[in-house]
Amino acid sequence: MAEASIVEDKRRRDVPAGVIMVGMAAAAWWPAFTLGAWGEIFFDDILALWAVSTAAFVFVLVERKPVGGRLARAFVLLLPTVWLVLNFVVGDTDNLAVAIVDLAAIGAVIIGIPFTLWVLVRIIWPDFATETRRRTKWLIALVVLGVVIASLVLGANQSKFLTCEDFTISGNSEPPGCVPAED
Repeated sequence: MAEASIVEDKRRRDVPAGVIMVGMAAAAWWPAFTLGAWGEIFFDDILALWAVSTAAFVFVLVERKPVGGRLARAFVLLLPTVWLVLNFVVGDTDNLAVAIVDLAAIGAVIIGIPFTLWVLVRIIWPDFATETRRRTKWLIALVVLGVVIASLVLGANQSKFLTCEDFTISGNSEPPGCVPAED
């Protein structure tokens, strides 16, 4: 009886890590899929990242912790804002400037999504860093990375299991290379 109680207690402690893993994978799969299917990450994904990272930025600035570590986290949380400001400043005037803005967008997404999610985890679960084993943190990171890579590959190979109509019905545009449904 006592052994079952110990197992249940350990399982209860593992549940938050599972929730974090699932939540991070759910947030990261769609931008990776769109990059594979359309060759770009859609503006609504980048703007959602901007909104969340901006809210996390404000929280990091006002949280009651020593300033040292907070400033580095706050700076990284500003990456999507930097991309947004560059878009206003550059516009569509110069090909080199547009390329730089596009690189900033890719950087904002590649660095911003996982970092923002990690900061949100630490906001929601402040003891995550101290209560969670390093192995569990690596497992979370590897599972989410695996989902992102699989989503990118699935997006790039969408024509093998989705049709143009699947995209149209779901409210998305048809990606290049989609195949019409067979009658």
